[in-house]
Amino acid sequence: MTLEAYDVVVLGGGAAGLNGALTLARARRSVLVVDGGEPRNAPAAHMHAFLSRDGMPPGELLKIGREEVRGYGGEIVSAQVNSVARKDGGFAVTLDDGRVIRARRLLVATGVVDELPDVPGLRERWGRDVLQCPYCHGWEVRDQAVAVLATGAHAAQQALLYRQWTPNVTLLRHTGPEPTATELTQLAARGVRLVDGQVAGLEVADDRLTGVRLADGTVLACEALVVSARAVPRVGMLEPLGLTVTEHPMGAYVAADQSGLTEVPGVWVAGNVTDLSAQVIHAAAGGSRAAAFINFDLVTEDTARAVAAAQPR
Repeated sequence: MTLEAYDVVVLGGGAAGLNGALTLARARRSVLVVDGGEPRNAPAAHMHAFLSRDGMPPGELLKIGREEVRGYGGEIVSAQVNSVARKDGGFAVTLDDGRVIRARRLLVATGVVDELPDVPGLRERWGRDVLQCPYCHGWEVRDQAVAVLATGAHAAQQALLYRQWTPNVTLLRHTGPEPTATELTQLAARGVRLVDGQVAGLEVADDRLTGVRLADGTVLACEALVVSARAVPRVGMLEPLGLTVTEHPMGAYVAADQSGLTEVPGVWVAGNVTDLSAQVIHAAAGGSRAAAFINFDLVTEDTARAVAAAQPR
């Protein structure tokens, strides 16, 4: 079987992966993007805080990005990665359609999967009126009734943060710990209401969130519900390379240096897979930065090979 070979294979076709591929293609590198078609922000109707692209549907940004990558000779394939292995100083990437792709370097921009609290109905409304990031959605829920579902130690801080956008914030104790004395003082000073009891479900009318239903049957009106999702990086296929994940209060991530280089030589990361709090604009910047360092690494290798080839035999 003839193996397709590229300087760089980019795993993931989101903002980080596409911007990395764009940078590499402009550096005249052969680059292939393997896009699994599962962007993290797909449930959201619009993305925000991206200069010149604020309010754009996420899918539109990716469409433009693909066109730009292809315009410089980069290739994009819709597929899932089954496995990655070391081969001849580089990597062999096996796709779910059976193809095996050779790569000198890898840029991993596969993102994360958001694991939501175990409350019926959250997944269906995720990215719409069940939210997490205030910088992504805070403006859209300004002055609305916002409830914060406590499942961890940072719920009080989350409620205080959303208080910047609306004076109507309620912290639902749910399964979270008792707020500290300092937090209780802060919440009271900012007018954040505290409600005990676990949330059993959501109240929805005309495809809009209208409230949450507590286990005792009490219904608390709200127009948006803030939750803390646990982010799980999509890197299972890279375990044979020895790539490990680091636990974090927000989930887990792949550690890397400032260039995006991981503990595994030849493997760089960008986007949410390594930065859990990165918005789209940060992910795109991370992809560009990692790509520049990948190209420099390849230039160094190409130069060393050229010098060796030029030596008298």
